Amino acid sequence: MRFRISAKHCEGSRIIGMTYDNGRKIGLGYKIAAVSLGCAKNLVDTETMLGLVQTAGHEITTCAEEADVILVNTCGFIGDAKQESIDTILQMTRHKQDGKCRALIVTGCLAERYHSEILAQMPEVDAVAGTGDFVKIVSVIDRVMLGDRVELYGHADAHLPEGLARVTSTAPHTAYLKIADGCDNRCTYCVIPALRGPYRSRHMADILNEAAALVKAGVRELILIAQDTTRYGIDIYGEERLSELVARLCEQPDLRWLRLHYCYPEAISDQLLDVMAANPKVCRYLDIPIQHANDEILKRMGRKTDKRRLEALISQIRKKMPDSVLRTSVIVGFPGETQAQFEELLDFVRKCRFDRLGAFAYSKEEGTAAAKLSGHLPKAVKMRRHKQLMTLAQQISLMKNSEKIGTAIEVLCEGYDAESYLYYGRSRADSPGIDGLVYFAAPREVSAGEFVTVKILCAEQYDITGEMIQA
Repeated sequence: MRFRISAKHCEGSRIIGMTYDNGRKIGLGYKIAAVSLGCAKNLVDTETMLGLVQTAGHEITTCAEEADVILVNTCGFIGDAKQESIDTILQMTRHKQDGKCRALIVTGCLAERYHSEILAQMPEVDAVAGTGDFVKIVSVIDRVMLGDRVELYGHADAHLPEGLARVTSTAPHTAYLKIADGCDNRCTYCVIPALRGPYRSRHMADILNEAAALVKAGVRELILIAQDTTRYGIDIYGEERLSELVARLCEQPDLRWLRLHYCYPEAISDQLLDVMAANPKVCRYLDIPIQHANDEILKRMGRKTDKRRLEALISQIRKKMPDSVLRTSVIVGFPGETQAQFEELLDFVRKCRFDRLGAFAYSKEEGTAAAKLSGHLPKAVKMRRHKQLMTLAQQISLMKNSEKIGTAIEVLCEGYDAESYLYYGRSRADSPGIDGLVYFAAPREVSAGEFVTVKILCAEQYDITGEMIQA
């Protein structure tokens, strides 16, 4: 075990939550603040914890300085994510020294992976609860406040109960909808199966009930998430049921947009693409993590596809949905990656012209099969390749955005930027937090959550700007 605390400079972390009952303290409850790190799946877990503590009579605050209890829901996917989690925990420990914080609780992937090390090396931490134990957060708080030091882990394969309260922390008009947890793919570089357990789909009726409640509460955009959404249903129904789920979610009358994340390429079916193409509520947005384009590297990664099938899939998607937006993620500097193999990846990206691309320099993670492979590359080589690929991706993004000049697109307004005197929002091509924004001038006041039509006038690498067209 090589868990090491390094107190790097930590920027202010995002405290999430909402004020409960106009800020009034309920009974003998405590004020709870939460910091959520990592992916949207982790965010949903944080929102569930907030719902549980609120139901138990505690008050949620967005101000860590005034919190009695601080929850840090951590990510432990790769080295940078682990370091961010450590930095954030260290930052929150200050509130035990300088503020009113009486309990600091660490949950999530880092807690699952390094539970004992956290407690041993961070005496300020009062409890850890892993990925299958966060639903016990109320009893963890109770025990800590009675003087116990709590260590819960080892239940990453747990089937979590349905119908739990949840406090959404995204904009009121947008919410994530987790349809499964865990992963069975066993990619050689990835530690997620060890942290999150095997793939576990939620029953469709439970997902539909949660979706209906979210839409009733004012959500107009639902974003489906799982470690691999395309395998939804295989474990409990014996077959892929994502296409049916998408079709049934679109029956929600007040739902405007439905977006899919994390669609593994080998499991994207013709049926799913047909449902997406036929239903106007579904954003023609597919997040497809390809990770590489060289067959030998894909094999070493444990991926279940190859370059030829990737090319065929992308061609098929664009044939069925010419207006589709493709996002992908890739890893550069994987063990044994030659310059020629990296150049093949660059050529593939040039040819496919992904609308959105995120790249990671390979991170050697203990406990993974890839960590034992030969041919690990120097950090300088990985960073150089990462920079070269991202430069190409930015060039393609600028070209793609420039092609939108003169067109009119639907935009979901998210706010007003006082510095530029422009409203901003997202189009169907933009997922929150990871893609660009649409800035626009408007002849009238526009409310957050309102859908408007914007004519695009200029473009940058990630953002585009235009003016609202009056209906």
